[in-house]
Amino acid sequence: MAKVLVLYYSTYGHIETMAQAVADGARSTGATVDVKRVPETVPQDIAKSAHFKLEQAAPLASVADLENYDAIIVGCPTRFGRMPSQMASFLDQAGGLWARGALNGKVGGAFTSTATQHGGQEVTLFSLITNLLHFGMTIVGLPYSYQGQMTLDEVAGGSPYGATTIAGGQGQRAPSANELDGARFQGKLIAETANKLFR
Repeated sequence: MAKVLVLYYSTYGHIETMAQAVADGARSTGATVDVKRVPETVPQDIAKSAHFKLEQAAPLASVADLENYDAIIVGCPTRFGRMPSQMASFLDQAGGLWARGALNGKVGGAFTSTATQHGGQEVTLFSLITNLLHFGMTIVGLPYSYQGQMTLDEVAGGSPYGATTIAGGQGQRAPSANELDGARFQGKLIAETANKLFR
């Protein structure tokens, strides 16, 4: 079975919650799944004063970890319609892997959160997916076979490019059951794809 890495950055815990759902979906296929986070780059006093969630159970990832997996699912919140600097800094350090083609052919996917429904979810997903394509990865999104993203009955994240959640302007909204189901669906689909490619 495939080895899957769920790699995330979470400021306030929304993406941390989504990452666990993605991992649960991947594990449901029998894949081996690790959940790791990228380092915080904001000075600790500033992060504390802004109420960042600094205590998170997932261990820190290193760039060298990436080539040890068949699939890598990357998640982060949006920052002005793109990935935050913490994730960008981490991925920017992977030039050596890129130069060696170490990630070519691996399966990749992305998930995100925004404060509002129109806060840049798809652009953020594409900013992540663009990096994965440069690494030579095969991208799997959240297809419309996940019917939950078609709902008009509630406010809901979701995009064919990846699972999403809406956090609220003050971070007051937790990921909904529908959004977490979407994250599980995408995690499962990515792991199933990797299992087919790497069995």
